[in-house]
Amino acid sequence: MQKMGMVIGINPESIVEYKALHAAVWPQVLATLQKANIRNYTIFLREPENLLFGCWEYHGNDFDADMAQIGEDAETKRWWRICGPCQQPLASRLEGEHWAMMETVFHMD
Repeated sequence: MQKMGMVIGINPESIVEYKALHAAVWPQVLATLQKANIRNYTIFLREPENLLFGCWEYHGNDFDADMAQIGEDAETKRWWRICGPCQQPLASRLEGEHWAMMETVFHMD
């Protein structure tokens, strides 16, 4: 199992909509994440900086293949088309990233 964290900006005018969407995530989107070995997924909001911090546990053996599987799911693509405009990717993210992945510097069980 690998714990992973990521960050992205959020448009201030989209915060209410984003919270409402995530209060009732579509079942197919959740099932796709589960199938791709994602567990214990949480998103936090930091205002007034308007940052979203996401963290999850990855329980698979091939992260790239599992992420590709998520990206191929039609319902997840539809979800992203709705949520994507709410988000502001960081200028410092790596090529190919939407959410910027973060380095683990401390963990306590």
